[in-house]
Amino acid sequence: MARAAGKRTEKIQLMLSDDEIRVIDDWRFQNRLPSRAAAIRELISRGIHTSEFGEPSEGIPSGDFDVITPPDEAQ
Repeated sequence: MARAAGKRTEKIQLMLSDDEIRVIDDWRFQNRLPSRAAAIRELISRGIHTSEFGEPSEGIPSGDFDVITPPDEAQ
């Protein structure tokens, strides 16, 4: 079982659409994770530790980064 590197003291606010939440929750239940927060942490960890994706494009507004459609496939 993975353990946190330290005490969690920071909160972040993240706005997601209903569809994005649904995709995360579906993934969470399929992978039997204990909470939405745990699922989001796991997805972030997997994204940080993979080399499958190229570098994010520069100059893209924050709102153009989606959970469902990768930024390089948007537009």
